[in-house]
Amino acid sequence: MADQSAASAETADELGDLPVWDLSDLYPAMESQEVSRDLDHSAGETEDFETRFKGRLAEIAGATDGGAQLGAAIAEFEAIEERIGRLASYAGLVYAGDTSDSARAKFYGDLQDRLTTISTRLLFFALEMNRIEDDVMAAALKDPALARYGPWIDDLRQERPYQLADDIEKLFHEKSVTGRGAWNRLFDETMTALRFDVDGEELALEPTLNRLLDADGEKRKAAAAALAETFAANLRTFTLITNVLAKDKAIADEWRGFADVAGARHLANRVEPEVVDALVSAVRAAYPRLSHRYYAIKARWLGMDKLNHWDRNAPLPDADTRKVPWDEARQTVLTAYHGFAPEMAEIAGRFFDESWIDAPTRPGKAPGAFAHPTVPSVHPYVLLNYLGKPRDVMTLAHELGHGVHQVLAGDQGLLMAQTPLTLAETASVFGEMLTFKSILASAKSAKERKTLLAGKVEDMLNTVARQIAFYTFERKVHLERKNGELTSEQLGEIWLEVQAESLGPAIRLGEGYETFWAYIPHFIHSPFYVYAYAFGDCLVNSLYAVYEKAEAGFQDKYFDMLKAGGSKRHKELLAPFGLDASDPQFWQMGLSVIEGLIDELEAVQDA
Repeated sequence: MADQSAASAETADELGDLPVWDLSDLYPAMESQEVSRDLDHSAGETEDFETRFKGRLAEIAGATDGGAQLGAAIAEFEAIEERIGRLASYAGLVYAGDTSDSARAKFYGDLQDRLTTISTRLLFFALEMNRIEDDVMAAALKDPALARYGPWIDDLRQERPYQLADDIEKLFHEKSVTGRGAWNRLFDETMTALRFDVDGEELALEPTLNRLLDADGEKRKAAAAALAETFAANLRTFTLITNVLAKDKAIADEWRGFADVAGARHLANRVEPEVVDALVSAVRAAYPRLSHRYYAIKARWLGMDKLNHWDRNAPLPDADTRKVPWDEARQTVLTAYHGFAPEMAEIAGRFFDESWIDAPTRPGKAPGAFAHPTVPSVHPYVLLNYLGKPRDVMTLAHELGHGVHQVLAGDQGLLMAQTPLTLAETASVFGEMLTFKSILASAKSAKERKTLLAGKVEDMLNTVARQIAFYTFERKVHLERKNGELTSEQLGEIWLEVQAESLGPAIRLGEGYETFWAYIPHFIHSPFYVYAYAFGDCLVNSLYAVYEKAEAGFQDKYFDMLKAGGSKRHKELLAPFGLDASDPQFWQMGLSVIEGLIDELEAVQDA
């Protein structure tokens, strides 16, 4: 076996010094006194809070100064939740840095246990808030102290139809550590421990997936074979995890009264089911005009009658296959952000300057990429697995878009800073678009422009067509699970069915591809999350079109949208731009942008 550490060192030499995050803004170390102090403090705070307020919220709300008293109680609740959130964020980030380290895993598990116990004392608060009569709450909301939390209260009261009795809510909460949380952890630790034998070289998941972007078709084929072999060897575990979590969700949905398998996600996203249905229908109807057509063009470019599944993201013959050094990636993204608004570049620059990014790949590190908001009193952190591919530059732009959004929304406070997923993806995809347009403007030839456009189309297809296929897969799996456990073969059949529909006849789904559903973390951690990517991409396509035609003032409106956090719904946030996601034609606008880029590529396919 080749030495993976040697390969990592070679990659580091090509990419330059990759930053590792400094988590000391949260806590100095796992064993620090500050962690113990805040745990003890949180335990005391929650006990005192429960003693003073449990069973009294309706009485308080109806008092002469009920609005002021209730506003003060929410402010105190928010402060307690912030301390708990700080501890939970730190544990999660430490664990993500190396899920294979037993000390980190124990710290993460122990802290989760302790925080679950501590936060159980706070469960009553939201439940009792929702039992306050509407007229009493309306009167109390006239006080500015409570009106400040009006959007959070509105959100809370949307949960009322699905709220259970206090003791059942407590049981659900306490068992989450040994239920869904435990199965999530099993998935993470199993996936990060997997090793893939690629032509005699033992690689972790991220470097193996990266081989699918290699210019050499044989290397892509070898990586795909290695992925299939290792996934197949572990398929019983991933099948069990999928079945258990789908059943766990079905039980929770039945108890709460959600009629649709994705209903809880729609509610959490504060988006109407019919809006999501319209998005999904529009994208699926557009598959032939988008993904099917593009992959047929790409097959011709690569001199093939059909693409193999490992060729889907292959670079084009004239594509720049060099590795992009970290400093260049940083400069590319910050320049693009500065061109839109200097404030945006200044905020993004802090992530580099103040060690808020963890970029290198390493054994045990969580795969993929994310921006974690932590809590408003600290700042977000970004995790990447940077390997120098052009797509890695776009991933950096994407996650920094999230990061900028999280920083700007922080002034809303913990309870209202959190943005529904559909709108959270807007800032990240907009950051990608700014970066792409900046790079495209500097293209020096027609061939370079063609390869850049093709890369953007592929990114869009991965964000829109692929994510809606993922959503379709999840729906089929969760619906079929109601009839009993699914076998690995059934899961593979569903996967191939939805992939064939979305990718089209120009891609050959070869042996082994039926296992590739197993590594998608969103299916495990955030059921039905995936449509938010397509929502965000189509929304940004429309938003960017407004920006290109807008006179002065667009940037101010955009920053106001980000600063709103979760305090407004998508209809309110998009109204200043003249956009409405509930309009059936809205999604066609976003999809037509992708179609237009494919039209341009088809016109120059022989360039």
